[in-house]
Amino acid sequence: MGIFDTFDVNASGLTAQRYRMDIISQNVANANTTRTADGTPYVRKVVSFEEKGKGLTTSFSRVFDTIRSKYTGAGVRVRGVFEDTWTEANMVYDPSHPDADENGYVTYPNVNTITEMTNLIDASRAYEANATAFEASKSMASTGLSLGKS
Repeated sequence: MGIFDTFDVNASGLTAQRYRMDIISQNVANANTTRTADGTPYVRKVVSFEEKGKGLTTSFSRVFDTIRSKYTGAGVRVRGVFEDTWTEANMVYDPSHPDADENGYVTYPNVNTITEMTNLIDASRAYEANATAFEASKSMASTGLSLGKS
């Protein structure tokens, strides 16, 4: 693994965490959206990550590279954004609401603001850690180049 490969690893972490913060912000912004374009309440979204290059093993060289990469690291990428189907929506009694059902209950999204803010803090700390690691890698590269110069 070269010194410049660490820049790629840190940059992929920065990009992934920034994307995660964007999705969390979308969840918070839609915490009270009871009707989307398809007529249903907003559903919370969750970001999933995986190691870069995972799942690309089709030839011997790719299998070899995959095994070798376990010892070098390749960074992270967003595997996908999935709807949270395991958390139930919030049912609130409000018969005056335009989206209330025949019993007077309104289905609000399954977004918990406290959970989202906790996830946002986690993502921002991970982003900061990647930024710090990037700066440390940059400092090491700069020191190495200045040593080689003298």
